[in-house]
Amino acid sequence: MILLRWFAIAGQLTAVTVAQWMFGLQLAFGLCYLVIGASIVGNLVAGFVFPQNKRLSERENLAMVLFDLLQLTALLGLTGGLHNPFALLLLAPVTISATALSLRSTLVLCATAIIAASVLAFWHLPLVTQSGDVLQLPGIFVFGHWIALLIAIIFTSAYSRRVTSEVHSMADALSATQMVLAREQKLSDLSGVVAAAAHELGTPLATIKLASTELLGDLEDRPDLAEDAALIRDQADRCRDILRDMGRSGKDDLHMQRAPLTAVIKEAAEPHLDRGKAVIFSDNPMVVGQGRTPTIPRRPEIIHGLRNLVQNAVDFADTTVWIETEWSPDTISVRIIDDGPGFPPQDLGRIGDPFLRRRSSSAADPARPAYEGMGLGLFIAKTFLERGGGRLRFANGSDSGWLRGLPPAGSGAVVEVVWPRALLDLGSDDAAMGENQHLIA
Repeated sequence: MILLRWFAIAGQLTAVTVAQWMFGLQLAFGLCYLVIGASIVGNLVAGFVFPQNKRLSERENLAMVLFDLLQLTALLGLTGGLHNPFALLLLAPVTISATALSLRSTLVLCATAIIAASVLAFWHLPLVTQSGDVLQLPGIFVFGHWIALLIAIIFTSAYSRRVTSEVHSMADALSATQMVLAREQKLSDLSGVVAAAAHELGTPLATIKLASTELLGDLEDRPDLAEDAALIRDQADRCRDILRDMGRSGKDDLHMQRAPLTAVIKEAAEPHLDRGKAVIFSDNPMVVGQGRTPTIPRRPEIIHGLRNLVQNAVDFADTTVWIETEWSPDTISVRIIDDGPGFPPQDLGRIGDPFLRRRSSSAADPARPAYEGMGLGLFIAKTFLERGGGRLRFANGSDSGWLRGLPPAGSGAVVEVVWPRALLDLGSDDAAMGENQHLIA
């Protein structure tokens, strides 16, 4: 703020000096330099009082911008008011407020700027040339200039505020998405830590088992102590088996890395199966002879994205949610359908934007008044699934002509995710696990 004000002060000094020496305008230069000097003093005081790492509060920012607006208004009042082409600079403080301050502060600045423009239209010192001529615009031009300033103040502040809000919303949503991805990455890294722990603890557990076995042989005449040695050996075996299973989880077990499409869909929907809504699964190939269910990777982003879509459907469904999976030689698709109120038609083109309002007022849940459907959850789901090569479509049951077949009767919202099969299908589990080996007797 201090740096911007120094640029403004330099520009004001230059404009007043050029007006005096190059164009010979007869202005109240003493008062002009006094107004500019007030800004210089304020900037020097702010520079000495506040340290360089000072972050101004909302009220302090508002006070500084309001001071700049009033100082500019006073300077324009001394130099022709709205007859001065620099009156356009009244938009600068309003724009800064709309992009950096709260809505309340922006409204205060807009109201002040409108009042300032209205005052300058009637009360100002005239621009007088060296020969005594008064430079002024015709009344209709002054009125047009005033109207244009008012419209520009309102439009510029509203537009800047809307763009800034959208940018902040998108930044918050992307930050939340990165947090989810970081959490999934931590879980993935944890499996590697477990595998390393299993490897490192294998030797001491083997030593414990060996020592306990030798003790068991030496204590045959002491059944009470032999029983304790046997217990130590058995528990060492149990620890070894647990660590081996944990180390293999997600590493050596192919079934933890891949699964049939239907199994992944059910895993994604599992947390929402007991929420009082019926969830019906169906799967079918779209081409005869493609009966084998595709095997897909169990990626966290796929499961998390589908889970968010299922959650959204269950939240708004009246009684039933349908989850349909289809596949062809070229594509794999998942449709999630509910019998709720559906998406608002006016918002269909914006679904997937962060912090979008819920579907409709009729879907509001009295128990969850702050809940926002179609917001951050759908944005994260859309981001995850599209990052994995998927393509999402949103529609209502009454206008989903692009879907293959028809949604169930009475359906509301319809979400379809389509992947290229070559991108997702890993082939048969049997092929991935290798051929069976013949046993030699």
